[in-house]
Amino acid sequence: MTGNGDSQAVGGVSALPGVSGVPGVRPPASRQAFASRSAPDRDRLAYRGPSACAAAGITYRQLDYWARTGLVQPSVRPAHGAGSHRLYSFRDVLVLKIVKRLLDAGVSLPSIRTAVRALLTADPDELPGLTLMCDGAAVYRCASPEELAGLLDGGRGLFGIAVGAVWRDVEEALSRLAAERVDTGESVPGPGHPGDELAARRRRG
Repeated sequence: MTGNGDSQAVGGVSALPGVSGVPGVRPPASRQAFASRSAPDRDRLAYRGPSACAAAGITYRQLDYWARTGLVQPSVRPAHGAGSHRLYSFRDVLVLKIVKRLLDAGVSLPSIRTAVRALLTADPDELPGLTLMCDGAAVYRCASPEELAGLLDGGRGLFGIAVGAVWRDVEEALSRLAAERVDTGESVPGPGHPGDELAARRRRG
């Protein structure tokens, strides 16, 4: 699908440079700012379904359906029979929240699936610098501000998702929710949980 000017939908996903002056789109924060913020914790921690739902703003029914249909599956641990628990990584939860926004905007499911694949395979350091531009039918990729201007000049209604802004929202939400250590399976209660002090004493011991 090709837009007016030099912009075009490439593989259904948009990877935009920092953009200013576009309604609804904020320039992404520097990659260094995100790379240095709690990076070890993001790699070490995983989240069960209820925490993933709370951070992504979705229902458990949506989470379960997306996992069963392969739209967004837990990368840390899938469910294996009754009593097992899916475990989602930070990136998984980020993608869940973006999928919710794309669905709410009426973006087609094939385009969302393509965007999900791109987000899950992108270099983690690149994610905060991505911006997705959507018109409801496709997710656009612009290689330069000039291409973005050409896309906007086409007159179609567009909205943008700054991945960096969603990243901040998810990071803040997950910081208040229970998690599990990927390496040991140890529970990590959220702040204010009665088990916080006990867990801290055990770690110190």
